[in-house]
Amino acid sequence: MSRPKRTSRILEKAQLRSAGLKSIVPTIKFDEDYSLEKLIESIEQLRNKIDVYNTALSVVNSSRTEIEDMEKNLSQLSEKMLMVVAIKYGKDSREYEMAGGVRSSDRIRKIRSSRLKNVAQALDENAKTA
Repeated sequence: MSRPKRTSRILEKAQLRSAGLKSIVPTIKFDEDYSLEKLIESIEQLRNKIDVYNTALSVVNSSRTEIEDMEKNLSQLSEKMLMVVAIKYGKDSREYEMAGGVRSSDRIRKIRSSRLKNVAQALDENAKTA
């Protein structure tokens, strides 16, 4: 899932406020630190910084998609290689195990009825000790 682009409510609010101040007096200046020019400059700086951030985010999202595709391809190749080893040497061979597979003889398959018997025996033993 890609990361969402960033917007700024503060930037939108400042733009509306600057438009309002501009309509009152286009060259309004209260002090050196509080002028319409300084407000517009700060708005532009924030807008540029958000644009840079969103551009970088697009690059990251693109790279993430490429990585996910490469992981998928590598997983498929690895699985196919294991299948080739299984075909050549068999699923119960040491070579299959060395390639990362689980040998057929090492797989433990429990039958449901035996599991139920084991559970019943465990309950009986617990009842005797309690």
